[in-house]
Amino acid sequence: MTAALSPVDAGQLGQRVLDEVSTVLVGKRGALEMVLAGILAGGNVLLEDMPGLGKTLAARSFAQALGIGFRRLQFTPDLLPADVTGSFLYDQRNHDFVFRAGPVFTNLLLADEINRTPPKTQAALLEAMQEKQVSVEGTTYRLEPPFHVLATANPIEYEGTYPLPEAQLDRFLLRVSFGYPTAEEEWEVLRRRMGRRREESEVAAVVDAPTLLAMQAAMEDVQVESSVGGYIVSLTAATRVHPHVLVGASPRGSLALLLLSRAWAALSGRAYVVPEDVKAVAVPALAHRITLRPELWLRRVEPGSVVADVLERTPVPASGALPRHS
Repeated sequence: MTAALSPVDAGQLGQRVLDEVSTVLVGKRGALEMVLAGILAGGNVLLEDMPGLGKTLAARSFAQALGIGFRRLQFTPDLLPADVTGSFLYDQRNHDFVFRAGPVFTNLLLADEINRTPPKTQAALLEAMQEKQVSVEGTTYRLEPPFHVLATANPIEYEGTYPLPEAQLDRFLLRVSFGYPTAEEEWEVLRRRMGRRREESEVAAVVDAPTLLAMQAAMEDVQVESSVGGYIVSLTAATRVHPHVLVGASPRGSLALLLLSRAWAALSGRAYVVPEDVKAVAVPALAHRITLRPELWLRRVEPGSVVADVLERTPVPASGALPRHS
């Protein structure tokens, strides 16, 4: 049994994990922190960015640093739901059907290019992402914790792709983009490649699966002042009445803000949430849950800009250094 951790201790372990992952991913500290916050909050992460910016490497590196099982599933147009969840096969020796588990039975599943597979195969992940279980031919199989999905998607290539429906986008706790590196960061990538003299890169395990579960349990002890909780609700509600928005964030968006802000506070070395934590995670937590009005697509208005506008317009509570509950 792993001893219980305090939020501050869990945050310190998280920073060590980030230090290790940062040895192979250069200049992505902020985005990596956001991904780890999503994992500590117990959620799934959508990595949406251009090809070649380290999305797959980030997923593999986190699995190695966290000391958990990892599988990569390449989504293609001919992939079937059974290729994800598993299926029953006839055993000629025993004259019976036996279940062969699919790649979803792991701790960290990399769903690579998830928007390249048809909706019926995308939907095979819905139950696993939300209920942490898989149902095959009337039989339900629990997924061993921890279980997380890190999915990648290309935001600019639309030919031969199937956009994720809103219901599945809502299953992702947050959406993260890495962006292009600076010239100095890109040269550092090349320098490190020459230094290790091989293509593959590995990171050392900092924690293990039981310790990760203890870190996630510690997030429940991060305190949220009632005024900060009201601020979270106000931000989410404001997305529903914004003039650019057709459909705003649901209460699941408020829950995502709460969970992520607690994890962000712990990574910042605190056992309580301040409004700045909520601001830091608002765009990754809410932008993918917003549907803009069709006429705004031609004007290239991004959901992230709507969330940024909501952040500017919503009054920020004057929170003290220590949490107080009404």
